[in-house]
Amino acid sequence: MIVSFTYTFQYRTKFYFIFSVEKNITMSNKGLFGFSGAFWTANFVELLERGAYYGVFIALTLYLSRILAFSDMEAAAIAGSFSAGLYFLPIFSGAYADKIGFKKALVLAFSLLTIGYFGMGILPSLLENNGLVKYGEDIVFSGLREGMEKFYIVPVLLLIVVGGSFIKSVITGTVAKETTESNRAKGFSIFYMMVNIGAFGGKTLVKPLRKSMGDLGFIRLNYFSATMTFIALILIILLYKSNKHAGEGKSIKEIWAGLVKVISNFRLLSLIVIISGFWMVQHQLYATMPKYVLRMAGESAAPSWYANVNPLVVVLTVAFVTRMMASKTPLFSMTIGMFIMPVSAMAMAMGNWFHGTVDLGFMTMHPIAFMMVIGIILQALAESFISPRFLELFSLQAPKGEEGLFLGFSHLHSFISSVLGFGLSGYLLSKYCPDPNLPEYVNSPGSWEAATVNAHYIWYYFVAIAIASAISLVIYGKVVAKIDAGD
Repeated sequence: MIVSFTYTFQYRTKFYFIFSVEKNITMSNKGLFGFSGAFWTANFVELLERGAYYGVFIALTLYLSRILAFSDMEAAAIAGSFSAGLYFLPIFSGAYADKIGFKKALVLAFSLLTIGYFGMGILPSLLENNGLVKYGEDIVFSGLREGMEKFYIVPVLLLIVVGGSFIKSVITGTVAKETTESNRAKGFSIFYMMVNIGAFGGKTLVKPLRKSMGDLGFIRLNYFSATMTFIALILIILLYKSNKHAGEGKSIKEIWAGLVKVISNFRLLSLIVIISGFWMVQHQLYATMPKYVLRMAGESAAPSWYANVNPLVVVLTVAFVTRMMASKTPLFSMTIGMFIMPVSAMAMAMGNWFHGTVDLGFMTMHPIAFMMVIGIILQALAESFISPRFLELFSLQAPKGEEGLFLGFSHLHSFISSVLGFGLSGYLLSKYCPDPNLPEYVNSPGSWEAATVNAHYIWYYFVAIAIASAISLVIYGKVVAKIDAGD
């Protein structure tokens, strides 16, 4: 893919530059590459927020289990609820953002995120000071496993959920507001590149932190995230300026009417349910994969780096895929991606089929890790076909002044997939790939190996989910086409 960059300077009484901070420096009508300053500011802070979020989220279940002593089932339930809330609340926070204005909503969001990430960093120190745990090269729990104090993490995570819910609706809502139908697909392609650049950066930090600090790296990572969201807060205050204010100042009655309208849209709701199957599989990068590869491929595995293959491939392919699919409908592009997903999940299952190591010339990999990376590559390719066009489709349905509401509603698929996907992950890990540090395995040599002989069965469940979702989307497309033809 070749991307051309064209800069135009006009001279009248002064030069006009793309971005303006001072009043005497004015943005050109079209802005950079035809997009406004608000568009680029929103996308850049999205990059920072995604770096903060994914750095923490890729390690969240490990943080909950290794730092706060939650069981697999408890960690999955908390992480799943965290993710679910993050994607359910945008329906309401998006509607509220339409009312108060996107800038105020973003200031509120990044303030809450900064406090929340800082809280995740400071909480383990408070627990240690109370004598419930001792952190070091080896973590010693002294009452934390049995106590309720570890649940103090819940209100801390709630701050991140509420703050993040505004980000979900407002950033995508800004893309919708600041683009036209002719360049909206390109706008969402750029947005999705920014998301994945941020995700790549955030996940990259996990491995070196864990290597240099051990499990303490899972604590220190939160301070990085708090810093990123604080920088984003400052940038929003200084740079986010938009002249698109439709919908601001709506009454509660008008907000409620908008909520009822979008929630009762059966066509969009059906599509969300179907796409949830894709996200159930995609969420296993965070719900199942980190624990699975560390347990099956060893502590030298790097789950955060394997997960980083996803945003890397998306960044490299999403613009090309969007351009290639430009003449096709969003639904057609999404269908192609949906049929890639079962192949991805099957590849993840195949690691247990091989023995020894995979020699790549410049490095060797455990076969489980290698096949996991192959599956992640395929998953990322599917995401390039699905996600930007899905957001485009929703944005085209949004009336003026209700972009936050509609784009917030579009994230409902991840609420459904988080509840089901993380819940299923906790069950499947406990059944097929349990924690080797549990007393029943530590005290019984060979019992853990026997318990994990069919660990790869976990991925067969997600193969089935992906196939069912792909077939459902084909049926959905035929039904919608028939209805439209009847109209």
